[in-house]
Amino acid sequence: MMSTHPPGSLADLQARLGERFRWRFLYTLMVGTVAGIMSSTIINVAVPDMSQHFSLNPSEAQWLSSSFMIAMTLSMLTTPWLLNRFGYRRTYVGALSLLMLGGLAGGMAQNLTWVLVMRVVEGMAAGVTMPIPAMVIMRAFASQEQGKATSIFGVGVVMAPAIGPSVGGLLVDAWGWRAIFFMVVPFCLAAIWAAKRFVPVTAPGGGAAGSSRSLDFAGLLMAGVFTVSLLSGVVALHTESAAVAWGRLAVAALALVTFVVWQRRLSSNATGRGPAPLVQLDIFRDLSFRLGSWVTLIYGISLYGSTYLMPVYMQSALGYSPSLVGVVMLPAGLMLAFTMGVVGRFSGRFEASNMLQVGFFGLMLAFTSMWFMHISVSIALLTLLFVGNRIALGLTMPNMQVATLGRLDKGLLSYASSAVNFLRMLGGAVGIGLVGVLLDWRLGEVDATATQAERMVAYHEVFTLLGLLCGLAWWLAKRFPVAKADSTSGAPEPQPMPGEPPEARQ
Repeated sequence: MMSTHPPGSLADLQARLGERFRWRFLYTLMVGTVAGIMSSTIINVAVPDMSQHFSLNPSEAQWLSSSFMIAMTLSMLTTPWLLNRFGYRRTYVGALSLLMLGGLAGGMAQNLTWVLVMRVVEGMAAGVTMPIPAMVIMRAFASQEQGKATSIFGVGVVMAPAIGPSVGGLLVDAWGWRAIFFMVVPFCLAAIWAAKRFVPVTAPGGGAAGSSRSLDFAGLLMAGVFTVSLLSGVVALHTESAAVAWGRLAVAALALVTFVVWQRRLSSNATGRGPAPLVQLDIFRDLSFRLGSWVTLIYGISLYGSTYLMPVYMQSALGYSPSLVGVVMLPAGLMLAFTMGVVGRFSGRFEASNMLQVGFFGLMLAFTSMWFMHISVSIALLTLLFVGNRIALGLTMPNMQVATLGRLDKGLLSYASSAVNFLRMLGGAVGIGLVGVLLDWRLGEVDATATQAERMVAYHEVFTLLGLLCGLAWWLAKRFPVAKADSTSGAPEPQPMPGEPPEARQ
């Protein structure tokens, strides 16, 4: 179909592709998100090999993941500004190009410093892309379809942590830790190719990119001080004196208060001049969003903390090889994808908050059940436990976004999506740091003559802590307000794309 609109604009792609456009846009975002998630999680299977190569203890090794998480957490706050300034396509392609560069340079690094720098580069790139899919899903799909779209998107995304450790384990065994950095390259190339065909060049709302408002560098600095101080304070609780640790946590608290005051000031600026706020604080007026923010934070801690802990547990406590770790984790990842597909098929039939309760209760049981694992545990039983863990995750992931964002005003979705992703990744960074510190602390208290079975208790204690946090999230999920019944039925009403005015419907 011919189009009279500027080539590559939102209106042009909608005119030429029609109903297919939003799905192709979403699938393109899925490929890029897979690359970002893979670069985030696949490092875990190489932690023991890299720890030996660089002579790292658990507290030091966690920075291989935490450096990525911190950079990704902060860069998410810049996504609304980048989209308004450069448009969807330039922002997305630029981020993927940076991610690919980080993978190539990280794989060729000769020292730990350069590895960490490239992990930061990868994290910055991945963070920019992460909030975009939620914006598209919550605006381009009607409420009846949002769960389905989230699940379909999620099925593709969870294949990264499902297949990544398996393939990564084989690569580490065959070529060492460097190989895992290169895995993101083909995904980045495929996403860039698709982006030039299905991602609009326009900014949110369909207008031309080029916002005159500047990026809030001061707010970004405050958020950075808060994030780094919080994580380093958590680590310092074990590695430094109490005064140093609590001093850093106090700096984090001060930076957070300053950030909130500063964002409130920018949001109240009616002139439209000066920096655009990184966060619109109006989103926290909604009860569902407030509860969802805490649930998302806990979810990030438990998800990324366990994703880091599981491969380390199997290699260091049970003596598994990296490739065997991948084999054990593969069925769990595939079951996660299957569960999300089923959840998407039946989305809209069940209250999202109820599904959250079931999911977090299942996670609590799965984590606390690790107490019953022993040194001679069968691979089949361990695989079954991990499968149960991922089934619970499959119930949780699609419904958390709908329960948290579903009641918000559409004009706030870009900020809300960035904030939710920020909180999830902040939880992930804290979770990885917390797991590394607690594990180092508990293992350090075990006598040198202790048996391997006695040393496993330290791992089980950390798993139990994650289970208790999931129990707290389950309690919070019970307090979500019940969603109002939809007044419409039948085919869903077409929705505007992210940021579009109501009249710009498909």
